[in-house]
Amino acid sequence: MITAIVMIDAEVDHIPEVADAVASIKSVKRVYSVTGDVDLIAIVAVPQHEDLATVIPDQIAKVPGVKELQTYLAFQEFSRADLEAAFDIGLD
Repeated sequence: MITAIVMIDAEVDHIPEVADAVASIKSVKRVYSVTGDVDLIAIVAVPQHEDLATVIPDQIAKVPGVKELQTYLAFQEFSRADLEAAFDIGLD
């Protein structure tokens, strides 16, 4: 699975609507409203690199109220929760 982190700058008056619309896109796994230089961060997961073109410029960028995007591709995922779950044998 290919993961992209999409930083979204939205029109201030439309941030909740933009977040809802982006979250409804099939390949978008999560949308966070955040502090800082951007308004929203979306986590996108697709099977192939080519699929990013149909999700990011063709869908997310065209949501009314989206002003600008920055996209970062993930190379590797690190998660303490995933590591702990992998080694959990169910004993308390």
